[in-house]
Amino acid sequence: MAQTEWMPEELPEEKLEELIREAFPVREIWVSGDPVDCYMSVDPKELKVGALYCLRTGEGIGKQLLDQAKKGRDYLWLTAHEPNIAAQRFYRREGFVVTGTEPPTPPETLPVIRMEWRA
Repeated sequence: MAQTEWMPEELPEEKLEELIREAFPVREIWVSGDPVDCYMSVDPKELKVGALYCLRTGEGIGKQLLDQAKKGRDYLWLTAHEPNIAAQRFYRREGFVVTGTEPPTPPETLPVIRMEWRA
């Protein structure tokens, strides 16, 4: 079942699993829940938040994960899907500012907003 009405299914589940497997060796990853229902990944080389997903929202878990990623860093960046107003609001609350927009990168079909945080 889709968690967001605005997000089209862009990748088959097998391709998504492959992308996640490829990310493990090159990203820092934090998880929460048993079973895991929140996770975050950061590419330490690019200083990019690659993903932050929580099934349980409004409990401060996303903030805790983001605070962990900020430790020892003075800069991070990320992209949020343009229709994902709730995520953009959350990131703004956490000190990120919009620095631009980018068109969709295939196979994605939604444009994204680039946001950056500086300590």
